[in-house]
Amino acid sequence: MDLINWVDFPPLGDARGSLVALEGNKTVPFDIRRVYYLFDTKAGVSRGFHAHRRLQQVAVCVTGSCRMVLDDGVRREDVLLDSPVRGLVIRSMVWREMHDFTPDCVLLVLASEHYDPADYIRDYRQFLSALDGEA
Repeated sequence: MDLINWVDFPPLGDARGSLVALEGNKTVPFDIRRVYYLFDTKAGVSRGFHAHRRLQQVAVCVTGSCRMVLDDGVRREDVLLDSPVRGLVIRSMVWREMHDFTPDCVLLVLASEHYDPADYIRDYRQFLSALDGEA
């Protein structure tokens, strides 16, 4: 299974401007149960540093850009999010980190589940141990 998976959002619009519609199980590959966005991230600050046991996400840079690092315990890959018409699909049990936010970055995240602190794995060694438990 690929670590980096994209979903493209076809822009709609006319001479007045563009619009992107995000729909669960249509343009987004799961039911959307939670939406949040990160903005005004200070220079030099990184975010994330966790994995989710069940939750899936799609991350979209609505404006600006940031670098996302995904790690499945075997592979670690960097990808630049810099387009409002392209989302990064993040599976469950994938470690994620966000770096290099531009000052204008607004990172929109669509989640398959409601917030649940028990779903988070915030320690990388525990993440690797949890992966070993799946084998």
